[in-house]
Amino acid sequence: MADDRDTAEHGFTAAERAAIKQRAAELREQGGKGSAKKAREAQACLDAIAALEGSDRQIAERLHAVVTEEAPQLDPKTWYGFPSYARDGKVVVFFQPAAKFDTRYGTIGFNEDAHLDEGVFWPVAYATLEVTAAVEEELRELVRAAAG
Repeated sequence: MADDRDTAEHGFTAAERAAIKQRAAELREQGGKGSAKKAREAQACLDAIAALEGSDRQIAERLHAVVTEEAPQLDPKTWYGFPSYARDGKVVVFFQPAAKFDTRYGTIGFNEDAHLDEGVFWPVAYATLEVTAAVEEELRELVRAAAG
């Protein structure tokens, strides 16, 4: 991540502050219940994907298709502005675009509610430059496992 601060003196970067504000807005907008809330969250996820550019958008679109096909029980939503997919309100898988924090690659990540435990050591984030056929197949396996 590009670092535009001295953490001891200045706190969060502008990008980090923007992500925190975005998450606060998401929490404020979560009002409501049932299908209307889920529809609003799903649209927010699609809007977040549509706002991306280049490889970030391509990766997010492929992830969305994979999750929709392999784990339709996960609900699309946003999380810190990232396209994400949740079970019982808890984010299981998400995409952090490279552009969000000006990094070299996007990240497909899995939170602690993902069913990926494998012994005492396993990966929970994957640097992603593009989704090839081989990457998509591995991603499908991970999403199926993570969804439980």
